[in-house]
Order: sequence, then structure tokens, then C-alpha cells
Amino acid sequence: MTAPVFVVDQLDAAGPEFVLDGPEGRHAVSVKRLQPGEEVVLTDGAGRYAVCDVIAAEGKDRLVVRMTSVSEEPAPSPRITVVQALPKGDRGELAVETMTEVGVDAIVPWQAARCITQWKGDRGLKALGKWRATAREAGKQSRRVRFPEVADAATTKQVAALLARADFAAVLHSDFEHESAPLATAELPAEGEIVLVVGPEGGVSRDELALFEEAGARAHVLGPSVLRTSTAGTAAAALLLGRTGRWS
Repeated sequence: MTAPVFVVDQLDAAGPEFVLDGPEGRHAVSVKRLQPGEEVVLTDGAGRYAVCDVIAAEGKDRLVVRMTSVSEEPAPSPRITVVQALPKGDRGELAVETMTEVGVDAIVPWQAARCITQWKGDRGLKALGKWRATAREAGKQSRRVRFPEVADAATTKQVAALLARADFAAVLHSDFEHESAPLATAELPAEGEIVLVVGPEGGVSRDELALFEEAGARAHVLGPSVLRTSTAGTAAAALLLGRTGRWS
């Protein structure tokens, strides 16, 4: 899918001809400068999408389109969820952006014991909003029609419960003295849920790892080097997407 993607909250309510306005319309008309005859895709971000032809660009923020087809992309399998420990600064948005681009299905922010960043009160809500906005924009940029869900921040116990329900549960671990297996050779399910935990810069603590292993997860490594927390999830997800056939 190469046509530019725009988000419509209620795609089912749109008729054969539809006016894209507001921020999305402004981006289409004033930034993308779309012209009659070009193709665009409208999506609700949950898998439903419409391929449309541009009829007219009006003013600075109104794009008139005609729908040529409406479809729904099936949910991918196996589903890949990444539990992302909170990085410092804007590295959280970087992690969300790149994981969205490669095709992760869900992202769970995690307040790990060794996280320097703390999501509390209004600051936490603002940070969560940034992660969700980043997933939406990265989904559009990468031409996705099913954007990743960014869940509320999870505690360690909530992460353990998530791992216990998974069909494959892995914790990326940077302590090479701990018994770990290469993620590249792990036996993966053909369907169901894969949950991958990415720890903070300081690593997953022994207590956290013990709790996760008790829940059924296993420690895994990507290779001989240690990646930043903001890039490890993307690298691991790309490996899993290739190995499960989702990139075939």
C-alpha cells in the first residue's frame, strides 16, 4: 500500500463521496498538496480502510474524495506485543515510532524498578498521550491501516500476568552470565500471542526476572552486543516478524 493514509474516526459513516477536513484535511491539502486523480487511503486505524480517488482540494483544509473500495485487513497472527520499559527523554517516542514502523501490534509501557523516568499524575498522562500520538502518526507514515494499541502503563505484576497468558513469552536480557537462549533460534508459535519484554537501560532486576520466569517467560539475547532500550524492541520485533512469516 503506497498511497498516503489518513485517519477517519467513523469510516462506516462515510458515504461514496467524503470530505476530509480538520487537521487531516489540512495535512492532505496544504502539506501533501494532493490533486484530483491521486489516490488516498482512509482508515479507522483498527483495520478497516477505504481506497479513494481525490475529486477536489478546496481551500487549505478540505479534500473531497470518492471511495472506490472498502475493505478490512485481518488481524495478524501471531500477534506481537512489546512491553517497553520507560526510557529517558524522548527515547520512548523513538521506540514507539520505530516499533510501529516495523509492525508491532501492541505496546505496553512498563515502570520497571531500574527506570529513571517516572510516570506519575498529569506528567504520566501527558507522556502516555505522546506515545499514543506517536503510534498514530507512525502508523500513517508507514502506510498501516491497523495501528498498534498503546496500553496504560503496567506494573511488574501486571506484566507477569500478561506473560502468563502468552503463547510465547520472552525477556530480553543483557546479563550474559544469566542462562539465556538466542531469540534467533527460539521455537515460535504459528499463531496466538507473542509477548516480548524490553528492560530499562539498567537492565531487568533479578526480582523482576524471577517473577517473569515464574510466569513462564524465558530470558533471551539478540546477539553478542547490548542494544539501547529504545532500539532493542524494534530489532527483536523485526527478527520475530521475519521468523514467523509475517514479513514473507
